[in-house]
Amino acid sequence: MMKRVCLALALVLVVGGFNLGFAQQSNYIEPTSDNYRKLVDGKQVDLFTIKNNKGMVVKITNYGAKIEQIKVPDKNGTIADVVQGYESIDKALGGQGSMGAFVGRYANRIGGARFTLGGKEYRLAKNNGENTLHGGEKGSRFCVYDAHQINNSSVEMFYTYKDGEENFPGTLATRVYYEVTEDNALVVDYQAYAVDKNTVANFTSHSFFNLSGNLGSEILDHVIFVNASRFLPINDSLIPTGELGPVDNTPMDFRVPTPFGARIKNDYVQLKLANGYDHHWVLDKKTPNELSLAASAWEPKSGRFMEAYTTEPGLQVHTGNNLEGKNSRDVGKGSTFIFRSGFNMEASRFPDSPNKPAFPTTVIKAGEWFSGKTVYKFSVK
Repeated sequence: MMKRVCLALALVLVVGGFNLGFAQQSNYIEPTSDNYRKLVDGKQVDLFTIKNNKGMVVKITNYGAKIEQIKVPDKNGTIADVVQGYESIDKALGGQGSMGAFVGRYANRIGGARFTLGGKEYRLAKNNGENTLHGGEKGSRFCVYDAHQINNSSVEMFYTYKDGEENFPGTLATRVYYEVTEDNALVVDYQAYAVDKNTVANFTSHSFFNLSGNLGSEILDHVIFVNASRFLPINDSLIPTGELGPVDNTPMDFRVPTPFGARIKNDYVQLKLANGYDHHWVLDKKTPNELSLAASAWEPKSGRFMEAYTTEPGLQVHTGNNLEGKNSRDVGKGSTFIFRSGFNMEASRFPDSPNKPAFPTTVIKAGEWFSGKTVYKFSVK
């Protein structure tokens, strides 16, 4: 009799603990391939699942090469989704354009929506005030990639930018490769080839993370480290001024792990200009192009810990300042994405580099390759 009572009690505790672990996600909607199969611009869209043998699952659609789900465990072994996204292609089409996307041909901003290359001025779409953002009106975040599932843990996607597309010069063939490794890392590996003309290019992975597993909760308690002693100060249109500003004695210094919320409301002009953090950090690297630690994030309640490694020279950190809880743009997978409910760690070359000769070049010459890699590794502590 006593054994039965103990067994019953144990079951109640286990089931109760399980339910408590998922209480934050009680209305969660799982993205499925069936809900992503649709023709967009005459091309087939689908949802691809990659995973490892330890329970980590990532789902990616070839519409914008967007990451729609990342499932990883917390300190108690409870697996939950830690990236904002949408449960269907219809939701994604009406959602945040950059959410989860692999962004090109030029990620981030180009000031004045123009640049000069080889003595010729190129005028671009003004889709962010007076600036061009994330490749223009229809950068790759709104395009359908060709996709090929390699195996259970990896998928590759291809997109070729046409000469003159969004008024950028040159045909540019690109490949992005996603892999989930056995040590709970998501690898984003990418290459670009300038087929016929010199061009400019900049790429990034644009996921909105929330390590709590509650995708509609604020991220201000997340403890952040950024491996950078300098950042790029911005003007009132969020374009870098061209300076490399020291982070010392400013709210931009994350060399000692600090919660987002600790200083985000400080009386500091850079935070006011961006309505929070939306800045590019110049990563401290021993050698250019090395794959090195750029940043980390830790959510204390769940214990989830994420490290970001990259070959890129810079990292844009954004605190979801444009999330507003609007229906249907900010509603996905059963959650409402309120103000500052997700953060980005976008590794890339510097914004507005085509107009800043002192910045590392973003020119890819005709016949040349460019390659980069960013790794998001998950654990607990």
